[in-house]
Amino acid sequence: MNDSQRAHLTRHGGRFIVEVPTGELDTSIADDAHVDWAEVFGREADLVVEIGSGAGDSLVPMAAGRPASNVVAFEVFERAVASTVGRLAREEVDNVRIVMADGAQGLRQLFDDGQVSELWTFFADPWHKARHHKRRLVSREFGDVVAAKLRPGGLWRLATDWEDYALWMREQLDDHPRLENVHGGWAPRLAERPVTKYEARGLAAGRTVFDLTYRRR
Repeated sequence: MNDSQRAHLTRHGGRFIVEVPTGELDTSIADDAHVDWAEVFGREADLVVEIGSGAGDSLVPMAAGRPASNVVAFEVFERAVASTVGRLAREEVDNVRIVMADGAQGLRQLFDDGQVSELWTFFADPWHKARHHKRRLVSREFGDVVAAKLRPGGLWRLATDWEDYALWMREQLDDHPRLENVHGGWAPRLAERPVTKYEARGLAAGRTVFDLTYRRR
């Protein structure tokens, strides 16, 4: 981390970062971990979860646009988290809390069934090589977890700029018994999702961005 990022963590980490007991790995979560989100935020509100929030380029403006929601973000890279907390403090966005742990495990363990109103997974690692496809976040099995944690009618919003991953997502999820592809195919771009630097680089390289939205039946 650079000096600015270290300063952000020192000044604002305690305000925005939620500590959870870790498992065997630094980014894993202990089996008995539990979080009372109403207590953490100091209020009852719709819970929105983002897995892989990076430096907060989407998270911060989208959370700012939803002040009535409690937004929980999972990110494992400390430098990215440091940049995010600095931006949250600078822009006075108070409805976000960050967990520095594996987001797939966090969704499964730290939320009750039916507790999440919306899930965001934007530009997850595509793991291009076939032998690495098992590492992809989006899978049939993860769809089971998402369907359990979303409330009925809750939404799962996804985006990727890799066509093979986009097609993989649909293969895994379109016929899921508890999830409905809201648009029957690709979703229109979510207006509130900003074009991040990462996405702009993909567009400049000639890649197409694919959006998907699934609803919990």
